[in-house]
Amino acid sequence: MFTQSTYSEDLSANYTMLSKQLDALLEGETNAIANLSNASALLNQFFDQINWVGFYLMEDGELVLGPFQGLPACVRIPIGKGVCGTAANTKETVIVPDVHAFPGHIACDAASQSEIVVPIEKNGELLGVLDIDSPIKNRFSEQDKQGLEQFVQILVKHL
Repeated sequence: MFTQSTYSEDLSANYTMLSKQLDALLEGETNAIANLSNASALLNQFFDQINWVGFYLMEDGELVLGPFQGLPACVRIPIGKGVCGTAANTKETVIVPDVHAFPGHIACDAASQSEIVVPIEKNGELLGVLDIDSPIKNRFSEQDKQGLEQFVQILVKHL
């Protein structure tokens, strides 16, 4: 059903392909957990130099660990706390070049050095966040932000 792709040097084109792959992969499936699980697996296959990728989902006013790829993680994150809680609070993507310089960073994996978190909204309601960590500093760019926001827009169609 799914084959591993070879991506080009053009990051924008790669994100376009990734979003198309996600849309095809999730087509016809309505189970949110299954779709989030496949989305995290797809991102894990797509990225190099990452050590964690997954989702935190809104539940009773806080973020709760959802499907992910990586080491065991923090289970609950209050809104406004850490990078995930900040992105959830502002409903804006947060890129952190050096997590040790981010006030209130929550260290789930000591190897993490940089992070990007993208809010997931549907019809104005915050469903959760996409969180990706890297063991190197400055891993995530403005192109990653744009590409992942595009990815999340496709994902939301299937949630």
